[in-house]
Amino acid sequence: MLTGSEVEAEPRRTPHVVVVGNEKGGVGKSTIAVHLAIALLYRGYRVATVDLDARQETMSRYFENRARWTGDEGRLPQPRNIRMSERVTVEERRIEDVLRDRLADALTEVADCHVVVMDTPGSDGALSRVGHERADTLLTPINDSLFDIDVLARIDPERRAATAPSFYTKMVWEHHNRRIVEGRSAIDWIVLRNRMPHIQSHNRSEIDRLLAQLAQRIGFRIAASLGERVVFRSLFAEGLTVMDLPVAQPGWVALPSQMAAADEVAGLLAALGVKTERAAAAAAALSA
Repeated sequence: MLTGSEVEAEPRRTPHVVVVGNEKGGVGKSTIAVHLAIALLYRGYRVATVDLDARQETMSRYFENRARWTGDEGRLPQPRNIRMSERVTVEERRIEDVLRDRLADALTEVADCHVVVMDTPGSDGALSRVGHERADTLLTPINDSLFDIDVLARIDPERRAATAPSFYTKMVWEHHNRRIVEGRSAIDWIVLRNRMPHIQSHNRSEIDRLLAQLAQRIGFRIAASLGERVVFRSLFAEGLTVMDLPVAQPGWVALPSQMAAADEVAGLLAALGVKTERAAAAAAALSA
């Protein structure tokens, strides 16, 4: 958890690393990572981002679009983004060591930041693994289905019950235990339900029950969900987020869905430990 919600005059000795991770693709990792980074910038945090998804590079392209839209005016805050490449010229068994060193160098470059937000690939790979090793906070978005809960645990479809931890959960446990042995803080693991429908359903109730059980058995927290909202994805071409709309569009009048989206981002910041009143500023800015 981000401790000390107030932004201090000087950053921590090392930035707090938030890894947005899930081995399944299509769960909205990049969109969430971008919105989180921009929301933190608007609260006065020094923020860097690291794009570990070397194939898609969605987060990096998002920020390229943002820089192009902003131009020389620099009206919108921009994080310091670092792209990581998986291309190495060593034998397979040494790839992780090389990438681990590269990531360590990248984090040294942004050591003056308060927070680093990492986006990870939607598959198991060397870059994903070395990124997860660095997580102070791990934010795992999932869609609202048994298919997506499978990334956390093996689910018996007939009994609707967990039968065993997944490979992903075992990897997180391994990194968590290693940190404890090394005398570092435990990974604060948060599961976030993304693209939630706006109506209650039997499936949604089943997922509620399963996640509550898994949270206790596996060891994660559940954050307030993000809804299925077009605004979260529709601004990609401009590199904008819902947080930018009052600044980017003079005379703009907030739609109820946009205000709700800003509220949801504020809730995510609160889950990360950013003070509630600071997080709520997002929604307040939209209605000002």
